[in-house]
Parts: sequence; C-alpha cells; structure tokens
Amino acid sequence: MAFRFYCGCILEQCKKLNGQQFDLIVADPPWWNKYIRRLKAANSKLSYAMMFNEDIASIPVPELLMPNGIVAVWCTNAPSNVDAVKNLIFPKWGVKYIATWYWIKVTTNLKPLCDFGLGHTKQPYERLMIGTVGVTRVIPDTNIIVSIPSALHSHKPPIADLLYPYLKTAKPNTLELFARYLLPNTTSIGYEPLKWQHISLYDKVS
Repeated sequence: MAFRFYCGCILEQCKKLNGQQFDLIVADPPWWNKYIRRLKAANSKLSYAMMFNEDIASIPVPELLMPNGIVAVWCTNAPSNVDAVKNLIFPKWGVKYIATWYWIKVTTNLKPLCDFGLGHTKQPYERLMIGTVGVTRVIPDTNIIVSIPSALHSHKPPIADLLYPYLKTAKPNTLELFARYLLPNTTSIGYEPLKWQHISLYDKVS
C-alpha cells in the first residue's frame, strides 16, 4: 500500500477501514484551547473544529491498533491536556503511557524560535506522547527532535520513521488521524488530509 486517505469525520471515516489494524497510529488532535477560540471568534475560516478530551478518547483506537503496536499523540503543553492523555485518553484506548518526546523548533541559525518560559507562556517545543500495547522494543522515555518548522500553522514533522525501529514487524503500516498531508505507506484520515499538498504551496519547476 503506497498511501490512501479518507476525508471527513474521524469517527465516521474509521468505519470504512472494515476492521483493518495498524502497527502505528499517529494523531494530532484539535485540542480545545483559548488561542483557537480567539481565532474562531475573529474569523471562523481561520480555525478548525476543536474536540473535548472525552471526544478524543471516544475514537475507536482499540479496534484500529495491532496487538503489539504504538500510539503517538501530539499534545499541547497545557497541563490539562497532558494529564488527559495519561489518565483519560490512553486508558480509554487500552494504551500504556511510555514516553514523552519533544520537538524543539529552531530558526535557520539553530536558535530556539522563542525563549523557554514557565507557566502558560509560548514555548519553542511541542510534545509527542507515546504509548504502547502488547510487546514492542524498548522506547526511550525522553527523546529530542530538532528541526526548522514549516511556516504553515500546525504543520508537524513526519515521525513514523523514528518510531518504526521500536516495532517488532518488518513492514509496519501506519494510520494518521487528523492528517493534513499524505505520507508513504500511511492511511490518512481527517477533514483536511490534502491541505498541505495544495498546488498553491509549491513552486512550478520547468
């Protein structure tokens, strides 16, 4: 399978998978937060539909994940969301929390995009929270990913290749939930699975 995508509601589109299971599931949920609420108040076209933690927990991950699999969830730095992944979402999915990896966003001069701060200030990093079911290879409890971020809002780097070595399968297959662009050997589901592949984002090469 090279790639495929389903456009629409996560809960509805997952039904079309007809029982297929995946070794790796990556999710970038639209967390409920004040910043997006402000965007929506100003211009609804600039934001996406947010989900409550209970709604994210209702995604049928147990039906989609192989018996020995990995789940990776991009999470905001809000303590309430971090706590929800560990104590609500992962338990509801039958997933054991294993690790938090950090994506450090830097400039072209390899400096953090902003200062590291305390409390609820903007941070130059995002969290990738990782859980497993069954048996996998040992995943380090902390890892650092460093890259220059895209100029596109909420454009996360592809991380499947970093997680494949921890799976005990030769040819893992991946499901990405809330996807915004397509990747090889990945089934992508969301309202905007082709968003970052729009022709307007590319330069024509003669």
